[in-house]
Amino acid sequence: MNTTHQGQSKKTALITGAADGIGYELACIFATHDYNLVLVDRNGPKLVEIAVQFQKKFGIFVKAIVKDLSISTAPEEIFTELQLADINVDVLVNNAGFGIYGLFHETDLAAELEMLQVNLVCLTHLTKLFLKHMVKQGEGKILNVSSAAAFQPGPLMAVYFATKAYILSFSEAIANELEGTGVTVTVLCPGSTASAFHERNRDG
Repeated sequence: MNTTHQGQSKKTALITGAADGIGYELACIFATHDYNLVLVDRNGPKLVEIAVQFQKKFGIFVKAIVKDLSISTAPEEIFTELQLADINVDVLVNNAGFGIYGLFHETDLAAELEMLQVNLVCLTHLTKLFLKHMVKQGEGKILNVSSAAAFQPGPLMAVYFATKAYILSFSEAIANELEGTGVTVTVLCPGSTASAFHERNRDG
């Protein structure tokens, strides 16, 4: 979903997992602060609906990108699409994620590999792609959504908790590396929230 012009005077925030929960609420906050938005989610109909609503309500440019972030090529496809559209991302919000519940020796490996791709690999890949340009231009912000789960092991959600610990450690490390560059990295560690996370969080 696009408007006919981007509104280059405004800054742009890219938010993954933007159709529900924390991602949607963050999109609302950025919109109220007059940011243009790039919203990414696998739920196409809902994402397009949100884009239309936000454009009408806030008078901003909204680009909806429907992607399944469990597919390894998704980050590069998102980055390339925005380059071709000449859209500069000033704020990257890596929010998308899901969990799997159960005993590790009984849970489904394929589902867990998808979770690793979404929660961990995609986040790292998108950060790598957009961070280089932010450093080059001397400004930018990255918000990585971790969890209170990052601070302890999680029996019955062992891999999920581990992905969130990675996000916390990774974010703190690169935040230190980026001191003095004009680019900041923040990690958000919320507790349990009402969102579609609990619908996708599944057994085995």
